[in-house]
Parts: sequence; structure tokens; C-alpha cells
Amino acid sequence: MARVLSVNLSAHARTNPDTKAPKPTGIDKNPTPEPVLVRAPGAMLEGLGSGLVGDTIGNQKLHGGDDQAVYAYAREDLDEWEGRLSRPLANGIFGENFTTTGIDVTYARIGERWRVGTAGLLLEVSAPRTPCRTFEKFLDIDGWIKTFTAAGKPGAYLRVIESGTVRAGDTIDIEHRPEHDVTINLVYRAKMSDPSLLPQLLAADALSDELKAIVAKRLAKSI
Repeated sequence: MARVLSVNLSAHARTNPDTKAPKPTGIDKNPTPEPVLVRAPGAMLEGLGSGLVGDTIGNQKLHGGDDQAVYAYAREDLDEWEGRLSRPLANGIFGENFTTTGIDVTYARIGERWRVGTAGLLLEVSAPRTPCRTFEKFLDIDGWIKTFTAAGKPGAYLRVIESGTVRAGDTIDIEHRPEHDVTINLVYRAKMSDPSLLPQLLAADALSDELKAIVAKRLAKSI
């Protein structure tokens, strides 16, 4: 059964481990046993946009926003990284909001919709995560961006379609899966290493606005 193994939050921003980054970071996330409200766009709370209430986003120019409201990473993939890196990796260590189990995050399709728990939360897969220097410095692994990219298991960003609460142990049911075959893995490879795949991404209407712009720009240059 697919479920949310843990819900992870960063209660406070911390100094960015990348000394070249001027803004603090919310990458240091830890599991919480409490139910957490996840807001949809338009479900404003105290002037905040969509995402998890109580979570901290350091650089809001690069992180967060409606298309990156929730970041999910599979426990199965963390377990694989534990073996490769020979070090323990706690839930939340990759900065993910949801550590999942029983669902193939890497091959989730763009536009796939997940019903989480029984409190109304509906999410839609929108984009893969792109590793950054903060991620590398936080884990303190030289060459981590290159290593992480080569593995092709970036985790998935999701937008919030319907607000609801989530807590550790909630089930994940796939309510809708698009007919196209544009997966998180395919988008990631197209963006990071194989531009020949870019035209295939046009089949995914639910792709994040940022990635749509990147695809359009790169395809225009190739004409």
C-alpha cells in the first residue's frame, strides 16, 4: 500500500551551508507526528501561498510556489542511497516534505493526481527536483550534484489541487494517471542530460510553468 511514511518540516530557516548563497535555507526538514495543513492556491492563510503550513522556505525565488508546493521522495530510493553512500539517511534529509513508501515517484507521470489520506488533500505531479549547491553543501558530499543527477531519481514536486491535512501514515491513492508517458525520470533526463527528449515533454499539459518556458526556449534555439 502506498503511503506517506513521514511528513517533514523545517520550523526555522538556518544559515545556508553554501557560503556563496546570500539567503538562508529551509532544506533541514524533520518528521513531525502532528497533522499538517497543506494549502491549495487561493486558499490563503495569513497571506501565505500554497504548500505546507509551518514549513520554512529560504529562497522563495528558487523554491516553493504553486508548482513546487510539495516535494516527495521515496524511502526506497533513500535506502538505495544509504547503501551507495554508506551512511544513514533519515526521512527529510533530502529536504522532502513527504517521505513516501510503496509508490514509484521516479516514474510518476506529469499530471498524475494523488489523493492523500482522508482529509481532502489532492496533489498533482508537476516537475522533478533539480539539485543545487545548497543540497550538496548540506549533505557535505563533494560532487553530489553530479552523482545525484546521474542516478536519475530526483523526487517529484507536486502542486496542490485541493487543500487538506496530512500526517504520517496517510495512504496515497492515484486518482488519475494521464495517458501520455512523460514521467519524472523522462523530464529530468530531458532537462539535465538529453535535450533530444525535449519535444516529448510537450505532451504533458500539467508540466510546471518554469519547465514549459525552458522547453520552449531550448526548442526555439534548435530551429
